[in-house]
Order: sequence, then structure tokens, then C-alpha cells
Amino acid sequence: MAVFGMLPGGGLPGGADEDTPVFVISVAAQLSGMHAQTLRSYDRQGLVSPGRTSGGGRRYSMRDIAVLREVQRLSQEEGVNLSGIKRIIELENQVDALRMRVQELTEELASAYAAAEQAAASIHASYRKDLVPMRQQTSLVVWKPRRTR
Repeated sequence: MAVFGMLPGGGLPGGADEDTPVFVISVAAQLSGMHAQTLRSYDRQGLVSPGRTSGGGRRYSMRDIAVLREVQRLSQEEGVNLSGIKRIIELENQVDALRMRVQELTEELASAYAAAEQAAASIHASYRKDLVPMRQQTSLVVWKPRRTR
């Protein structure tokens, strides 16, 4: 869930993307409509894990803000408790990871099929012109010479 356009200029500073931790806790609290102490509590409970500066300060990304909004929606509108929300977030992350893996494997399989077709075409191109591949063979004859004593 992208939430761009909240900063002057319509995006994030310095070419950052939605996963770049750029917002201090007070700005993240304002953007998510929550109190900063609530964000600290959610961090301690593992619901949202913001990035950290070298000094230990929290830095929230736009994705973190979207997760905070979803936590608030699930809690207030759906009546889900925080442990249930944590489990939902974990499962959604797992589904996202599995989707990415399926996409990677699909691309890898397509690449393997293309390589196999190219290899087959290369082999067929190397056939001598006087040999004709047979598509369907209807019989098999086995010849065994007679043993002489």
C-alpha cells in the first residue's frame, strides 16, 4: 500500500522508495494517526519494526506507515486483538514471500524451457542432410546371428 504524495514535491526525499526508513517517530505518528507511544509499544511487541539510526533512533518507512494504519484498522474496525494482528501480519509477509518465490521459479522455468528449445533447435540444425529423423516407429527387428560350433 503506497502512501506517497504526503511530502512537498509529491514523493519521498532523495529518491527513496517506500521501504526506505526516513521518518522520525513524531512524523510517523502524525502520518499514521497514532500517538508516538503507541508506535513504541507496537515496536516492542514486534508488530512494526522500523529501521534504526546508528544512535538507536527509530526511522519509519512509508511501508511501515501503511502497516501501522492497517494495525489501527484491524484493531478498531474489525475488533482483532494485537496478537491476532501480529499473526495476520506474519502470514501476509509469508504469503508475499511465497508469491515472490513462485514468480522467481516461474521465470526460472520459462528460461529453462527457452534454453531447452534452443538446444533442441541447435541439435536439429546439426543433423546431416542424408539422415531423416523418424517420428514414429512401428516395429522393431532384432537380429541375432546363429552360433556356429
